Amino acid sequence: MSVPQVLAGLRAAERDAGRPAGSARLVAVTKGHTLDEIGAQILPHGPFPLGESRGQELRDKSTQRPELEWHFIGPLQRNKIKYLGRVALIHTIEAVWQAEAIAQAAQGWGHAPDVLIQLHNGEVQKHGVPPHDLPATLAAVQATGLQVRGVMVIAPDERAGADPAGILRVFQETAARAHDLGLPELSMGMSADYPLAVQAGATLIRVGRSLFT
Repeated sequence: MSVPQVLAGLRAAERDAGRPAGSARLVAVTKGHTLDEIGAQILPHGPFPLGESRGQELRDKSTQRPELEWHFIGPLQRNKIKYLGRVALIHTIEAVWQAEAIAQAAQGWGHAPDVLIQLHNGEVQKHGVPPHDLPATLAAVQATGLQVRGVMVIAPDERAGADPAGILRVFQETAARAHDLGLPELSMGMSADYPLAVQAGATLIRVGRSLFT
């Protein structure tokens, strides 16, 4: 596939869901790809946010292209935080200590990135805040001074036996919890399941491998 094909699929998913075109934004996952590849295959098609999950790779790319919008989408370890100074949005807050460390680092950066709280999807091996802990975690993260724009979730993997109805249910439940807390941003859906995420109200779609094949 290519960026135009993914965008066409995204617009079709919006139409099927009765949503306005452009209401779900593509986050191009660029980990493992060079700036030359990104420049040739991604940037000609639009000013997309670029999602990275490796701290040093993100640091190196964002240093060379600071004018681009960079998002961090990987598990957030303490030793990665120092690399996030040029990030606009962090998708993966799952503990209050992470927010505290980011807020502290931001004093040296001169700005603070916005954040999303990652919800756990029920699979043992996945990261995220248990859904029943979301209100308390939200309040604690907001107390650090960071701007919480919404939530992120990774749906159960269809290749591991998850059925589309179950995936859709995870997206819908995540959207409902975010709505109840007044959080507008929903980072949900990847290459295999983004139409279901759009159906449930996703505003950010994280797609990588489909853009470079």
